[in-house]
Amino acid sequence: MSISVFDLFKIGVGPSSSHTVGPMRAAFDFLAELRVQQVLPQVARVEVQLYGSLSATGIGHGTDRAVIMGLMGERPDEIDPNVISPRIETLLETQTLLLDNRLAIAFDWLRDMQLHDECLPHHPNAMRLIAYGAKGELHRNTYYSVGGGFVVDEAQACEGVLDSDTTVLPYDFNSAAELMALCQQHGLSISELMLENEKAWRSEAQVRAGLWDIWRAMQACVEAGLQSTESILPGGLNVRRRAASLHRRLEIFEDNPSLITSTFSAMDWVNVFALAVNEENAAGGRMVTAPTNGAAGIIPAVLHYYMKFQPDACERNVVDFLLAAGAVGILCKKTRRFPVPRWAVREKLARPVPWPLLGWPRLWGQRGTSGKRR
Repeated sequence: MSISVFDLFKIGVGPSSSHTVGPMRAAFDFLAELRVQQVLPQVARVEVQLYGSLSATGIGHGTDRAVIMGLMGERPDEIDPNVISPRIETLLETQTLLLDNRLAIAFDWLRDMQLHDECLPHHPNAMRLIAYGAKGELHRNTYYSVGGGFVVDEAQACEGVLDSDTTVLPYDFNSAAELMALCQQHGLSISELMLENEKAWRSEAQVRAGLWDIWRAMQACVEAGLQSTESILPGGLNVRRRAASLHRRLEIFEDNPSLITSTFSAMDWVNVFALAVNEENAAGGRMVTAPTNGAAGIIPAVLHYYMKFQPDACERNVVDFLLAAGAVGILCKKTRRFPVPRWAVREKLARPVPWPLLGWPRLWGQRGTSGKRR
C-alpha cells in the first residue's frame, strides 16, 4: 500500500472526514462509474441507502447532504460550502435533483434517502447507491468510508483492499525503525525522503505547489474561524464559538506584554488557532483533513504559529513541516498505532507525542536522523 502525503492532507468540508468528505467522494465516484458505463443520460432516479454509523449519526454530520452534493457533481476539495444549504433547499422544494449538475431527475427525499439501522459486513460506515432508468436498475455500488476521507467500494472491500495504489516508492517504509534506517543509510532527512517518495507520483514542483495550496487552505480556515461574526455553532446544541473572542484578547495581550502574558501566550496562540479550525469544521466550512476532520486543528495551529512569529519563515519551511508530519501520519495509518520516537524516550516523555510535533524540529533546525542540521 503506497500512501501519499496528499492522501493524508485533503481539502474538504466539515464536519467529518468519514461522514461528510468520504460520502461526497463516493457519490462523485458513482457518477464517474455511470459515465464509464455510458448510462448516465438514461438515469431517471437515484436511491441513496445509508447504513450503520452513516445512518445513525449521518444526519448530524451532514452525510445526506454530502451525498446529494456528490451526485450533483461536486467534489469535497472544490465545492464552495456556502452553496450547499441553498441547493438542498431548492431540491426539497422542487423534488428535483440535478444529477451531474445538468440532468434533472425526480428525487423524493422521504423515498430516495433511506436510513438503515443494519451494518454491512465490511465497515460500519457504509452506503449504497442505485441508479434506475425507465426499464429498471442501471447500476449499483456499495461504498465504505473508512476514515480520513478514504473510500473503498464493494469490490475492494471484498478483496480486503483499503488502498489500491501500488505505486513503487524509492524509500518505502512500514515502521518508524525502517524510516529512520533509510534516512541514515541514504543521508536524508525525513522531509527529504518523503519528497523523493512523492516524486513517484508527481514532479517536485507539483509537490511543492500542492503542499503550498494545502497550507493556504489551512490558513484560510484559521482566519475564517478567527474572524467569524457568528456566536453559535450550528447543530442545535447552542455551543458558542470562542476562537474570535479569544483571538481579540490575545491581540490585546500582545500590545501590553508582561511576564505572565509572555509566559503563557505561546500555547494560547496555538490553542486559539486550533480552536478556530475546529469551529470552522463544526460549522461545515472548508478545511483540510489532517489526517481526519476531527484532528484537523493541530497541524495548521502549530504551523500557523511558526509562520506568524518566526521572522525568517518561508515556503520551504511549510513544505518540510508537512512532509515530515505526513511521514508520521503514514506510519499511523499503516501500523494503526503511534510510534514513540527515540527523542521522546530520551526526554522521558511518558505519553506519545502528537504527530504534528514531529514536524516541529524541521522548523527550528533540530538535528535530523541523517545527522545533518537543516
